[in-house]
Amino acid sequence: MIPQLTGVDHVHIAVDNWADAEAWYKKVMGFKRIDALMGWAVNGGPLTIENPEGTVHLAMFEKSDQPDMSAVAFGANADEFLEWKEHLEGHGLKLRLTDHKMAYSLYFSDPWCNRYEITTYDRDHVAEKLAAS
Repeated sequence: MIPQLTGVDHVHIAVDNWADAEAWYKKVMGFKRIDALMGWAVNGGPLTIENPEGTVHLAMFEKSDQPDMSAVAFGANADEFLEWKEHLEGHGLKLRLTDHKMAYSLYFSDPWCNRYEITTYDRDHVAEKLAAS
């Protein structure tokens, strides 16, 4: 059985400059930064912005020397996240499991090199389950 997803959590986009991009998205689309995620906006991490309703999230990566960071990130609760980990490993996919301290993410690519992420904000529950396995 294929595990469930809660929806699209965010989309990674590449920008030349955070300040310019943040200003453009605010002026044109009404997006604002997500203050609770500003801890990720360091060391190559993303500046995350959202629409006024909080239903669309963009994780902006400055291009610099990083490879293409474009990706679609799906959301999952803790149990779904762990089921996805097992499911994707069962299909022989190479996964990168990352503890972001506020969330856990699984990163993988499809056969056509499209990048995906499954993320959960149920970080502590996932950490407990991973430590027990």
